[in-house]
Amino acid sequence: MIKGGWMAWTFPVALFFWVIASLLVTFTILAIRFPETPRVGILRIETTRGDRLFISLLGSAFICLVWLFFAGPPVWGGLVLCLAYAAAVFVWV
Repeated sequence: MIKGGWMAWTFPVALFFWVIASLLVTFTILAIRFPETPRVGILRIETTRGDRLFISLLGSAFICLVWLFFAGPPVWGGLVLCLAYAAAVFVWV
């Protein structure tokens, strides 16, 4: 663990930020290479891939917070729920 300024950079923290950055780069490349038209899903609003990514990331944050409140660490079970939630968002929203 690298102890520095305001945050302890552990491998899980670095991996989290790397995954988020990779998702943003991947979705940018997809948007350039394969443009899409917005679609209307279960929420009855037009969404694109980026919108669905944002919705799934925001919902996943709340799922993990609820998991920590009720079950405590580790958050592996919450991660499984987050992956199922993200899959559902990309299919139905």
